[in-house]
Formats: sequence, C-alpha cells, structure tokens
Amino acid sequence: MPHPRQQPIFENRYDAGRQLATKLVGYKNQGVIVLAIPNGGVPVALQVALALNADLDLVVARKIPIPLRPEGGFGAVADDGTTILNQDVLKGLGLSEQQITYQVSKVRSDIQKRSLLYRGERPLFMVNDRVVIIIDDGLASGYTMMAAVESVRRRQPKQIVVAVPAASATAVRQVEKITDRVITVVTDFAPKFYVSDFYRYWHVISDDEGLKAYRDWRMRRYQANIKLPHENKR
Repeated sequence: MPHPRQQPIFENRYDAGRQLATKLVGYKNQGVIVLAIPNGGVPVALQVALALNADLDLVVARKIPIPLRPEGGFGAVADDGTTILNQDVLKGLGLSEQQITYQVSKVRSDIQKRSLLYRGERPLFMVNDRVVIIIDDGLASGYTMMAAVESVRRRQPKQIVVAVPAASATAVRQVEKITDRVITVVTDFAPKFYVSDFYRYWHVISDDEGLKAYRDWRMRRYQANIKLPHENKR
C-alpha cells in the first residue's frame, strides 16, 4: 500500500513480522517454506513462520559494499554464488575489474562464514515444487533480495513470494520482474528511502542476535511437534 511517510510504522522487527504475517494469512497451513535473509530478516521471518505454521530456513545474501562507502552497494551475492551487479551504479563508480572481483570475493567469504554459523552441517530445506516466501526487514534498492530470488529459483520451487514490512516503490518494481508476487505492509514513494525510518527501535542485528532468533523458532517448532507421553500410547 502507498504510504505518505508517516513513521514509524513498526516498533521493531518482531512487530514488523507480526504485521507482515497478517498480509500472508492465505498461506497459513499450506505447507509453504519461509526463507529469511539474515541477519535483519530473521526476527521478521520468525514471526511470519510461527503465524503461518510454516517451515523456516535461510537464504544468505549480502550487498556488495562500495569501497570507502560501505553503506552503499553496487550489487549483491547469494550463498550459492549467484551474483547480481547494479550496472547503473557501477558506471558512476569507475571501479576496475580487480576492485569489483575483490569486493565480491570478500562478500562470498562473509556469506560462507554466516551460512556455517547458522546452519552448521544441516542441509538446505527442499523447496522444489513448494511455495517459498523470502523475507527481509525491508527493500531499499532490492538487489540483495534479487540475488536471493535468483538463487532460490535455481532450486525449482513452485512459486516465489517476496514479503517485506517496508519497501521503496523502485525496489518493488525491480523485484516484481523476477518473482511471482511481492507483498509489503508499506510501499513508499518518497525520493529517498531508508528502511530504518519505518522502525521505532532500529539497530544493526549481530550474528549472535540473528542466530538466537533462528534457534528460538527451531525450539518452538519442534516442541510443538513433540507429542505428550500419554498421546504416544494411543
């Protein structure tokens, strides 16, 4: 829905996840799998997965930071090596191939470490012929999400839905080109967009905090599936 920049909309990422889940009720108990982009997307996805009674896993994707301006990016990389470059940004940067390769290799190394931290030796969830909902805490340029979508597409899901609490209209248009559906709580049309503007309490989530949220879902999910002793005797 369009929004005239009336912030904040969400208290924090957990609240954002609860609000986003209300937009996804049609997927409840439908066997979908929710994939979170860590770290910021994990608390959001936790609430969605719990509300939908869905499986939760990760797709690790990271922006490629601009040298000396790490808050900006010129593309993104996903955990299977999928790389998407923002050619418009690159034209203005004048980076050499060596500089681009170096930045990409640094991001790939970070992704490998993060994947090992979150998943350990556990294999990826099978997503072929399933509806997949990919979640992050927001879409600014959309390139990190685009890398995640292209990565998941290779695993042959039935459908890919992108769901985020807040997104720029530009990012929504970009992502809509490569996915089946984009769902937001807020789509913003302002010239400048910052995900943090939509959260009352915003901070960069550490690996430890993201991992805690992911483990919280695993604990809740598997405890819910454990039958009581008297039920096992029936």
